[in-house]
Amino acid sequence: MFDLGLFTTGMGFLLGAILGSFANVLICRMPDNKTIMGRSRCRSCNQVIPWHNNIPLFSFFLLQGKCSFCQAKFSFRYPLVEFLMAGLFALIINQYGISWLTLEYLILIFGLVTASFIDYDHMILPDEITLGGIVIGLVGAALNPERNFTEALLGVLFGGGSLWLVAYIYFIFTGREGLGGGDIKLLAWLGALLGWKAIPFIILSSSVIGSVVGLIVTKKGENGLKTMIPFGPFLALGALLYLLGLKSLSIWYIQLFFPEI
Repeated sequence: MFDLGLFTTGMGFLLGAILGSFANVLICRMPDNKTIMGRSRCRSCNQVIPWHNNIPLFSFFLLQGKCSFCQAKFSFRYPLVEFLMAGLFALIINQYGISWLTLEYLILIFGLVTASFIDYDHMILPDEITLGGIVIGLVGAALNPERNFTEALLGVLFGGGSLWLVAYIYFIFTGREGLGGGDIKLLAWLGALLGWKAIPFIILSSSVIGSVVGLIVTKKGENGLKTMIPFGPFLALGALLYLLGLKSLSIWYIQLFFPEI
């Protein structure tokens, strides 16, 4: 018997793997302001990688992670990003089905994964992703009957404003920037799509996880407490936790303190 749910989940996995391959291009080229057009090349020998050697997930393992021309090793991150994107796409489609809201969530997943790896490498969150996401989130709220534009706008203001306030207070007391403008814009995007009620949970969960990871990193690092770690990936993780099962917990948390909302 044909299982439509399994089919759509599988197609979501396939689409995610393909877009994960494109995300790898953005992760490598956007921070250096390189064009995203043009074929992928080996970084060692500069040979154009043939299409049959650039199939998401499969080609890396068939080639044993090496260039077919010069045998230079490729980073394991390439299939990691593809598999991560594919898995998240499949989970979102399996949980939310096929709808305009699901499409908006998939766009968010693509942006979060791409931005997180760029932030991890370069400590930056590109405006093309964050500001573009805010615009897409607000336009989606205006067009999608499943969402409310006022709530999306409040999400932008509450998400961006709350993190800006935290960053400002931190700067006042320490004289150092603890959060970048990219983090503020990213949380504003999350507010635009997920609504303001998602913001407390995302901030709390990302802060707790980030603090634990930060303590481990600073303990092992040479710079101690001055070690810089990107916060964008933790915000992304908080949003994913919210989307993939903890939305009800977040709503309960809001209603606990604000029962009239």
